[in-house]
Amino acid sequence: MNLTKAQDNAKILRYRRSSSVSRLCQTGCATCSTLNGCLSCKPRLFFHLEMDGMRQRGTCLSTCPRGHYGTRSPQINTCTKCKEDCASCFSETFCTRCHPGHFLFRGKCENSCPKGLTANTAMRECTDCPVGCELCERRNMCMRCRADLYFLDGECHLTCPSGFEPDVQLMQCIPQVHCEVGEWTEWGPCVRKRGTRAHRKGKETRTRQVLRSPTNIGDPCPHVSETRKCVIKKRLRRNKL
Repeated sequence: MNLTKAQDNAKILRYRRSSSVSRLCQTGCATCSTLNGCLSCKPRLFFHLEMDGMRQRGTCLSTCPRGHYGTRSPQINTCTKCKEDCASCFSETFCTRCHPGHFLFRGKCENSCPKGLTANTAMRECTDCPVGCELCERRNMCMRCRADLYFLDGECHLTCPSGFEPDVQLMQCIPQVHCEVGEWTEWGPCVRKRGTRAHRKGKETRTRQVLRSPTNIGDPCPHVSETRKCVIKKRLRRNKL
């Protein structure tokens, strides 16, 4: 009887210890300690060591954090740090994003891109950009051209195509705009020119407005004012009463 009672007490003590430890564990931990955090994880979770001051603490995660990749095995699932030049990776040998100064090419981070490819600093990838393009967002879509080329609709041009003209400040091809003018007004009153002896001779003027101003090499505006000679009509005097 004493042996059975001792065994029962030992079971109760182990249960109390495991219960007190489980209350201290983070979510996902199978076993843990107050000093080192998680020691093992529940099924399907990844064991990850993270720095806590000068020591490492274990955590159990459903997915590995950025800069790490997950490895599964029958014994334990672990998070492993990517290579030094990889910002994120799929495995030890396949990067998915590089740190600044490196460019992704076929799963590896290179210092420079192979011949024929452009180093895209925004995406940190080696991309097949259009000719003359320095920065492209995606394949065949340029975002910035070489300094001596003009940008238009995702492409780089040495000279702007028909219907466009170069903006040398923005280094872009902008739509060419031709001048447009409105209709002529009616002729104005006949006005005698100062200093002329012919008291009945004068000039009359009509105008039209500029509806749209031209760009630098668009068709210029025609004259918007016309003057012609006229004869001042003689005023009729009222008969005296």
